[in-house]
Amino acid sequence: MPELVFTRRFSMGHRLIHGASESCALPHGHNELVTVRLNATTPARLDGLGNMAISFQQAKGTWHRFVDEKLDHALQLAQDDPLLDWFLVHEPARARRIVVTPGDPTTELMACLLMAKINAFLKHEGGVLHCTELSLQETPTNTVCFSGAPEDFIPQTDFSRTPWWQRPI
Repeated sequence: MPELVFTRRFSMGHRLIHGASESCALPHGHNELVTVRLNATTPARLDGLGNMAISFQQAKGTWHRFVDEKLDHALQLAQDDPLLDWFLVHEPARARRIVVTPGDPTTELMACLLMAKINAFLKHEGGVLHCTELSLQETPTNTVCFSGAPEDFIPQTDFSRTPWWQRPI
């Protein structure tokens, strides 16, 4: 079965306050690569004309916009991080650029959240494709690969509204 694979690079900042090394408790950044593998939800023979389930442009358009506009140069913080409250009070406009996560924004958690997000996009766009694997490279020597159902691994949250990773827009 043909599989669509594409990668996007983004720069991010985060900090881990719940048990990681002391150096990770200070805000720091990474240049990350996110790679997604997409398959047709209902596999079918190529049609002899267009010969694709969906064009690359259509398949990656919403996802690349999300990465470029919401992840690139954003700060990732746990929902209970005191820095989040500081930004909300002192720099509310910049607080909109913070990606809030249920617990520390580790690479493992972000891989699950991002897979849930791309699948929300794909379902909203007709469900022709679904993501079967997402890889998130934090450094040239550290990568997390996730496959499966992200909702089985994402911590239960008490967000006041539908969390960003479940919203299709």
